[in-house]
Amino acid sequence: MADKNIFAKKALAEIPRILGLMDRNKLSPTYGCFDRNFWHYKTVDFPTGMAQLGVLPLALVYSYNYPDNPYYKKERIKELAVAGISYLEKSSHKDGTTDEFYPYERALGATSFSLIACTEAYMLLGLDNKKFVRFFKKRADWMIKNTEPNVIANHQLSVAVPLVNVYLITKEEKYLKAAKEKIKNAMKWWNDEGWFYEYEGCDPGYSTFAIDFLAKYYKKTKDKDVLPTLKKSIEFCSYFIAPDGSYGGEYGSRNTSHFRPDGFEIMGEESLLGLGIVDKYLEGIEKGKNEFMNDEKYMFYDVINYLQAYIDFNEQRPGFVKREKDFEKYFEKAKIYVTKKGKYYVIISLAKGGVIKIFRDEKLVYKDNGFIAKTSDDNVIVSQLISNHQVEVSDSDIIVKGKFDIVKFKRPSVFSMMVFRVLLLSFAWNWKIGSLVKHLLVKILITGKKKAPFFFERIFKVGESGVEIVSTIKLLSNKKIKELYLGTDHAVIMVPTSNYFQEGVLFPWINLNDKLQKLNSEKMLRFRQTIK
Repeated sequence: MADKNIFAKKALAEIPRILGLMDRNKLSPTYGCFDRNFWHYKTVDFPTGMAQLGVLPLALVYSYNYPDNPYYKKERIKELAVAGISYLEKSSHKDGTTDEFYPYERALGATSFSLIACTEAYMLLGLDNKKFVRFFKKRADWMIKNTEPNVIANHQLSVAVPLVNVYLITKEEKYLKAAKEKIKNAMKWWNDEGWFYEYEGCDPGYSTFAIDFLAKYYKKTKDKDVLPTLKKSIEFCSYFIAPDGSYGGEYGSRNTSHFRPDGFEIMGEESLLGLGIVDKYLEGIEKGKNEFMNDEKYMFYDVINYLQAYIDFNEQRPGFVKREKDFEKYFEKAKIYVTKKGKYYVIISLAKGGVIKIFRDEKLVYKDNGFIAKTSDDNVIVSQLISNHQVEVSDSDIIVKGKFDIVKFKRPSVFSMMVFRVLLLSFAWNWKIGSLVKHLLVKILITGKKKAPFFFERIFKVGESGVEIVSTIKLLSNKKIKELYLGTDHAVIMVPTSNYFQEGVLFPWINLNDKLQKLNSEKMLRFRQTIK
């Protein structure tokens, strides 16, 4: 039987850390701020609004008597949660928005997520504060009228939740109507395979964010129009809960291993499959297989969702997800191939050039994130970026081929940061210009690509006795390669909520430098791997 206390125990262990991140001095001008880098270390020049998600864990542990919860009904905890809401109101822009990565960003994600936290906390604590309500409405009004330039479906879906909350607080119908409209608009990025677009493709980790926001919207509104999407999304996610209880990985478009359990628990009566996925995930937590977003900025997500999952936990459960029968499933639009053959469970992203995870029985035995190399002119090139690769899936072979992409490790200098800040102060106060800045940064750090004159092909054969991989690299110019690896944990686009610890980090990179002489002299290399 799955033990919901695991969620409470893991989340409660982080409350002292959250309190340590917070300015708790009542007489301080930053009282209520959770961004320790801003108020304490003074190493940044603005507070990230995302840090104010810290108000909701405090409101939850104050309001619910979780097992071994020393914070239950402690007035100091309630006082600090209220201070957190107050600081977000005080530190936001005049239009109600907040920033995440740089001043005047007006980040939709941070604006929406922190409003979710504050409105949920407001209702949980039974507050009656006209100043807070005016702030909530101002921010909600901005989100009704504005969006962001990039296709990040979970952000779009998230907006519906605080809009519904503002409706529940104010009883003003326009917010409920706007929430329904936001859900309708977000469906433009829905794929009938069961996933929403995240930048350039499918990310199973962020699919659980989408489920969580949709499920919370459904719980609050009983809008049955979203049920088919939710059920299909849960079915899709069931293929990515691994035999060892881990979830997700770098085969997703955003390289994430997120799993938000609460949406699955909310949907428990509608989808027993979702409860089975959570049960398997809990098993993975106990074995230390799952990611916990443990930095000071994003760990609030896990704490909040685990505390909520404990409350919404369904006592009647079907048991762990275990696919007894062999199968092959190719999500053609996502370009992700999943199969179980005998004791092997294999996930391959063809969209990302053959990023692969192989499980034998309930153990991860192999993974690689594709080729990563350094060329003779000191460029770093990779095969893992989402691109228009040639793909072929047949009964016998899974084939992907394409060109390498050049990776630029963009790092700010003192001078570039000074110029950036001057530009922000000069122009980015204008929302339209600020939106353009955000779009350009995404293109530079995430979606922009430059092809390199190097070709790769990977052929995968999965059978009951193991997996065979035949890889080919060709040099299409006079440029040579001076270092070559199959990396096991590299993820090269800038996704803030990626690159956390999961067991696969412990797998060493596969060093292919002994093959470079042949590759550089013959301009072609072919080699075979067998994983049993």
